[in-house]
Amino acid sequence: QVQLVESGGGLVQPGGSLRLSCAASGFTLDYYHIGWFRQAPGKEREGVSCISSSDGSTYYADSVKGRFTISRDNAKNTVYLQMNSLKPEDTAVYYCAAGIQVGKYDYWGQGTQVTVSS
Repeated sequence: QVQLVESGGGLVQPGGSLRLSCAASGFTLDYYHIGWFRQAPGKEREGVSCISSSDGSTYYADSVKGRFTISRDNAKNTVYLQMNSLKPEDTAVYYCAAGIQVGKYDYWGQGTQVTVSS
């Protein structure tokens, strides 16, 4: 069964950190571009970060650049999103997705809630 499962979300104070994990089963992440997306209540889903399958190159939205870091551990079939200096506006459900073609995602996780609040 092909599946992506996110974990690591939770409630954190502004300025805090969280590390999200995206674990794949039923397929090998090595050959897939992986993206992290988020959707806040009442807002459209937005791309946060992605990492290439070929050379490991990364992309970050301007809103998270310098604060978030995406990485992949192919041995563990897992991709991570390290989130530092969190802000209330980072509050959203975070999803990971995997795709063979750049910009086209074939598999999606169920999402993990991140809430940044004092």
